[in-house]
Amino acid sequence: MASQGVSTTTKPSDAKKGTRAFSGFEWMIAARYLRAKRQESFISVISGFSLVGIALGVATLIIVMSVMNGFRAELLGRILGLNGHMIVSSITQGLPDYDAATQRIRAVPGVVSATPIIEGQVLASSQGQSLGALVRGIRADDLKKYPTIYSSLTPDALNGFEDGDSVILGERLADKLGLRVGDPVTLLAPKGAVTPFGTTPRSKTYRIGGTFKVGMSEYDQTFVFMTLKEAQLFFGLGDTVEGIEIMVSDPDSVFDLRGPVARAAGHLSLVSDWKQTNSSLFGALEVERNTMFLILTMIILVAAMNIISSLIMLVKDKSGDIAILRTMGASRAAVMRVFFIAGASIGVVGTFVGVLLGVLFCANIENIRQFITSLTGAELFNPEIYFLSKIPAQIDSSDIVSVVLMSLFLSFAATLYPSWRAARLDPVEALRYE
Repeated sequence: MASQGVSTTTKPSDAKKGTRAFSGFEWMIAARYLRAKRQESFISVISGFSLVGIALGVATLIIVMSVMNGFRAELLGRILGLNGHMIVSSITQGLPDYDAATQRIRAVPGVVSATPIIEGQVLASSQGQSLGALVRGIRADDLKKYPTIYSSLTPDALNGFEDGDSVILGERLADKLGLRVGDPVTLLAPKGAVTPFGTTPRSKTYRIGGTFKVGMSEYDQTFVFMTLKEAQLFFGLGDTVEGIEIMVSDPDSVFDLRGPVARAAGHLSLVSDWKQTNSSLFGALEVERNTMFLILTMIILVAAMNIISSLIMLVKDKSGDIAILRTMGASRAAVMRVFFIAGASIGVVGTFVGVLLGVLFCANIENIRQFITSLTGAELFNPEIYFLSKIPAQIDSSDIVSVVLMSLFLSFAATLYPSWRAARLDPVEALRYE
């Protein structure tokens, strides 16, 4: 009776020890299979290529997604920093009483600033060279409300700006015309005075009071800032403006503010926002971003296929070992876990190595670009084509989580069939052909 009592009290403990030992035993067997011997080196090479493939796929995906995020953020910041979030224009010719409308719009909750502006196409010429430009008429105090522009102005650029004798040019426009601060530049507007011989262009020479550089070549080589009063005289608009530019506290909430702003502006006003104006650009960026995600996912999928092939070869090579494990009491689930651990380890290590490589590359992407450019002499990022002066990269934690989860899912899914095949192996048949 005593022996029976001892026996019954020790069985649960033995079972727990056996379970823990067997769990560690599965990890030990999987680790030994990953460290292939000389005669199994081919399987080890395939596993290594699988790990490298997953790492490169994850790193490439993170880099591309980060660069696309950076492009969108940079373009959004530069475009909105120069053009505002909303624009109020007139359905007729010009906006009269614009100062009163501006004050009413500024009182709308959520509106940060409202600025009367005038825009017109001109031909800027100097020293026998001519380039198309866009003149923007704006008051000096209102220009200071645009930090993207104001922070990049050359010293003393606003001195004498309100007098109307000087203008501010984009740095790239000034360079292409061969101009420096203090040089004269002639602006030619296509619409001028009406004469019996037709409409004559309007022309006037101004002094360059300063230059600006926002880092977006499309603007740096196009925009010319002129005081609002001078722009009214130059374009013959009288006491009207072409629109009122509005900055809001939350750019994504412009749709909710369109109604209140339209009521404050008056019934003859038309309100548009940055999402409407730039819908094609940001829509194309979003489509490209999603397409690149799907295409680059194929790299990880191909690497996952390599995991399947390496595990199937490993199962075939270790069929005798599997048979011995089964005859020693290992269950099919235990055998399946051994090969699942072996395959999943490749996916997990490859995924996190790829994350590390991708994050490090994104953090130093501009230095890497400059190094490759200096090494090869090739221009890898032309500002005139990409509108930006450097490669932007913005790492989004949600993108990294999505990439990691997708990579781990594909890696784990790739191990299921080889693991199931190993578990279904008949020990008798395996030992017969050993």
